[in-house]
Parts: sequence; structure tokens; C-alpha cells
Amino acid sequence: MLSTLSIYELAGGAVTEVLATDRLIEAPNWTPDGRALIVNGDGRLFRVPLDAPVLVRIDTGHAVACNNDHGVSPDGGRLAISDSTDTGQSCIWVLPVTGGSPHRVTGKVPSWWHGWSPDGEALAYVGRRDGEFGLYTTGSGGGEERLLISGGDHYDGPDYSPDGEWIWFNSDRGGSMDLWRIRVAGGDPERMTDDDRVNWFPHPSPDGRSVLYLSYGPGTQGHPRDRDVELRLLDQADGAVVTLLALIGGQGTINVPCWSPDGGRFAFVRYGPGRP
Repeated sequence: MLSTLSIYELAGGAVTEVLATDRLIEAPNWTPDGRALIVNGDGRLFRVPLDAPVLVRIDTGHAVACNNDHGVSPDGGRLAISDSTDTGQSCIWVLPVTGGSPHRVTGKVPSWWHGWSPDGEALAYVGRRDGEFGLYTTGSGGGEERLLISGGDHYDGPDYSPDGEWIWFNSDRGGSMDLWRIRVAGGDPERMTDDDRVNWFPHPSPDGRSVLYLSYGPGTQGHPRDRDVELRLLDQADGAVVTLLALIGGQGTINVPCWSPDGGRFAFVRYGPGRP
């Protein structure tokens, strides 16, 4: 199975293939300087310089069971990872973006990182507590976790709006998997999509005008890999949705924030047979 790390240009819709590999890689983040992408694979994290695309391993210390929930702080200095080496379940850690010894952030597990606040002071993540999924925030250096919303339904993919006022997420709380948002300060969530598709992993654009997300066909259970999926863009002004690209993907394609710093591009991974 081939993993192809790619970039989509909003102006014109061109797709540039950055790196193709037989290794399973997932979930690209863009570094704030625009010079590299970060992906995970085989429990490790890798930096991919755009001027010479190869997988350069990032030292994550003892954390060698990293999953696809990771991301770079807004100032570019820190990297949040989700790793199960110590606990057997996903736990959030923060380390220097260049690599080094990670600092544990979440005391409770399982916890899966999904977003940095725009000021870099807080993290948004998914937790499962007493059998229920919920969305939480905590300080980027650790501390008490704060519950935003939870229940018997599924909650996933929390990502901050660029103004820091909202957290977007996906949930089946309305009967099907759709996009929602909730104020960081709390309150009732707002449903943002309502169609027959199965919609996951919303990522607000840096200018706040649109939201990129992953869309499966009707009836899909969970967020599996190697499916016919679409990358879609929701216009926040009028709610219009545009399909940007159809591809083989799913789990690993855009699980975490993937916009370029200027908002003109985003990174994604597609999957398929073949060899590089």
C-alpha cells in the first residue's frame, strides 16, 4: 500500500505530490514557517522538508508509540503528540519541535490531541472517561482538564477557530456524523452540517472564512482507511459546501490541522496500491 503526501492549492485546485512511500504515514501538519510538513508512521514522528522531501525522524524520547494526533504550536517551538508507550492508552505530551524529552500534559487516559489555541496557551483534545467520549481543554503545560461537552454519543476532532472563540468538532449527537462547533467559553453546540454524508475532522482556515473537512459516503461506520472519500470546504458566510477532491483515503488523510500558514494550501495523504 502506497502513502502519498500531497498539497492542494486552493487557487486553481492543483495537487502536488510531495512524497510517496511504502511506509504508512498519516496526518500531515504544516510548520508555521511553511518550510516543512510533519507526519507520523510506525509509532514515530517525521519532518518532511519541502525543499528536499524525505522522512527525517524527530526524536520523541521514550515516546515510540505515537498515533496520528499531533501538531505544532502556533509559535513553531513545540510539538504536541499523542502516545501510548507509558500508559498503554493514548496520552498527550509536549516536546520541543526539534525533538527531545517529552513532558506529560494529560493525567487521564485515553486522551487524543487535536488542537492548539491560537495563543499557544491551551490544547483541545478528545477524552474517554467512564466509557463516554467528550471534548476537553487544558493548559499547554498541563493542569486540570476542563470538560466542554460529553455524553453517550461520539465526539472527535476538536480544532480551534483562528479567533480562539470556537472549537469545531464532529459528532453523531444529532443522529448522524456531522460538523458542530461550541464556544470555548461553553454553551450549547451549533450544528454546522446536516446532510446524508458522514463528516469528520473539521479544520477552520487561517482566515476563518472556511472549514476543510473529510467526508465519507452515507452509512460509513467510524472513520476507516482506504475508502472513497471527499475533501470538502464549508463556507462559513453562507454554509455553502464545495467538494475539492475525491480520493482514496480516510483515517490518516487529514486527522489534524493541515492548513499552510498563509491559508492558500493544505496538506493531505492519499492511499492506494503500487510502489514509489
